[in-house]
Amino acid sequence: MVSQPLRIVVIGGSAAGPKAAAKARRMDEHASITLVQKAPDLSMASCGYPYYIGGVFDDRNLLICTPAGIVRDPGFFDKAKRIEAHVLTEALSIDRDAKTVTCKHLPSGEIRVLPYDKLVIATGATPLLPPVPGIELDGITTLHTLGDADALRAVRDQKQVRKAVVVGGGLIGFEVCEALHLADIHTTVIEKTDAILPFLDPEIAKLVDNQARANGADIITGNGVAAFLGEQGRLTGVKLDNGTELPCQLAVVAVGVRPNVKLAESAGLRIGGQGGIEVNTFMQTSDPDIYAAGDCVECTSLITGHKVRAPYGDIANLQGRVVGQNLIQEGSARFPGVTHTGICKIFDYTVGITGLSAGRARELGLTDIETVTIAGLDIPGYMQGKPMISKMVAERSTGRILGFQCVGPGDVSKRIATVAMAIRGQLTIEDLTNADLPYAPPYSLALDHVIVSAHVLQNKLLGHMRGISVVEVKQRVDSGADCFILDTRNPLEFEEIRLGIGETLIPLGALRGRLDELPQDKDKEIILYCKISLRGYEAAAILQGHGWRNVKVMEGGIMAWPYPREK
Repeated sequence: MVSQPLRIVVIGGSAAGPKAAAKARRMDEHASITLVQKAPDLSMASCGYPYYIGGVFDDRNLLICTPAGIVRDPGFFDKAKRIEAHVLTEALSIDRDAKTVTCKHLPSGEIRVLPYDKLVIATGATPLLPPVPGIELDGITTLHTLGDADALRAVRDQKQVRKAVVVGGGLIGFEVCEALHLADIHTTVIEKTDAILPFLDPEIAKLVDNQARANGADIITGNGVAAFLGEQGRLTGVKLDNGTELPCQLAVVAVGVRPNVKLAESAGLRIGGQGGIEVNTFMQTSDPDIYAAGDCVECTSLITGHKVRAPYGDIANLQGRVVGQNLIQEGSARFPGVTHTGICKIFDYTVGITGLSAGRARELGLTDIETVTIAGLDIPGYMQGKPMISKMVAERSTGRILGFQCVGPGDVSKRIATVAMAIRGQLTIEDLTNADLPYAPPYSLALDHVIVSAHVLQNKLLGHMRGISVVEVKQRVDSGADCFILDTRNPLEFEEIRLGIGETLIPLGALRGRLDELPQDKDKEIILYCKISLRGYEAAAILQGHGWRNVKVMEGGIMAWPYPREK
C-alpha cells in the first residue's frame, strides 16, 4: 500500500513562508506543498527596498530573483521546486478540526478550500500608523511592501516632490531618509522620543544624529506628529505637537510594525504577551500540526529569557528553515532565540547593535552592569583606517557580555558579528581579552577593536581604571562642578580641535615635569582625555602613581564627544 503524500499548506510568501516550503521540499520530494500569498510577488528582498528607491540599482527584478537572476514567480516555484504558489490569494480562515484553509483569489473572487496535514502561518506584520487627523491623505505611505517601494521609486524618478517628512527615527526611517536624499528631496526626520535610533544609548545615537545632519538631513526629536495637513485630499504639510508646521508633498511613516495575527487568533491559536503568535522552540503553535514563523511570532531573548519580537528578515529565514525541517522530521530542528542583532547604513556611517544597550538593560532590571566606550580605527592609519566608536555592556558580577553598540565609517559589521557570537556563546569579558581573531593590516589592528573594548572593560572591572562617560562629563561642565579637566594631546592637535569646556592642556610627554600645575588636593576630581583617551589612560596611571586618588578617564575621548565644541 502506497502512503499518501504529506499535504503542506504555507500561508505567507515573503521570507519565512517560502523558506519553510523550499526546505520541506528538499527534505521530501513527494510532499504536496501549496504556498498562498496575498501580495502579487514572492520572496521579496524587502531590506533592499531603500536602495532601489535611492537608485543604488535600477532593476526591480533584483528584489525578487534568485542569485542566478531567475525571478521567483509562481512558474519558478512550480518548475524549480514543484511548489504550487498562488499569488493575489488571501487566506480567509483556518478550520483546525477539518484541517482546511479557506482562500480567496482576489482578482476573481474565487473561493478555494485547501486541505492540509501540516500548516505554516507566516503572515508577517502590519505597519503601525499614528492615529492622527489626515492620515488618509494621498502622499502618505509606509515602506513595507514592494508596491510601497515602487511608489517611492516613482516619486524619485518623476522628480516632482521637493520636500518630504519621515515619521520615525529608527533604522527604516533613516534608510528612507538617505534614499530620498539621494533623489535630491529635502527630508526631515521626526522622532517623538528625545533621541533617534532608540535602541542605542543616547550619546551613541547623538553621534549618528550629528553625522546625518552633516549630510543634509533635518532631524527633529522630542516632537511628534499632531496632524497631517492637506488640500483636496492631497498632503501639503505636517503639523507637529508643538504647533510647528512643515510643508511637504510626501510623508513616509516608519514607526514600527505589529504582528499580523488575526488569522491565527481567529483559529484559536495562542497569542503571546508581546502580541505575536506563541510558538515553542520547534516553531510549533499551540496546535502541534500548525507552525508559525517570521514577523508574526514571538521568540525568546537569549540574554534575558523573556519573550520578544524580532521582525528581521534574517530571523524570518532562520525560523522558516527550522519549520521546513520539522514539517518532514518533526522535532529534529530548534530555533532557540535571538540576541537582537541589527545593522544599518546611514549616509557614510554604519550603525550596529547586538544584545542590550545600557539603557535597555536597566529598564529590564539588570542593574549589575558595567559599560565602556572606546574609539579607534578599524585598521591601521597607514592602511587608511576609518574610525569607529563603540559601547560594550557586561554583567559586573560574572563578566558576561550583554550588549555592544558600534557606529562610524569603519568596518562596524565585523565587530558586531564578533560580539553577537560572543553573546550567543555566553562568553565573558575575560574570554574576549585573549580572543584569537584574524589579524593583518588590511583587515584589523593587531589588537582588534573588540579585544580592546574587552581590555578596557576588564581594567574597569578590576579597578585598574576609573572611567567617566561623555554624558557625565557634560553634566559636570553644565552644573559647574569643581573638577579639573586635562587634555593630554599636543599643542598642534589642541589648536586644530578642542572641546572648550574649561580644559587645561598638558601633553602626556610633559606631564611628569608639570605635576605642580595640577591641583595639589590629591582628592580633587581630575578628568583626563585625548583624541581617543589612550593617552588619557596613560596619564591617569601617572597621576595615580604620584598619589592622586580621584582620577578618571573620559571614555572614547574627543572622538566620542557628541556635543558642541569650541572648534
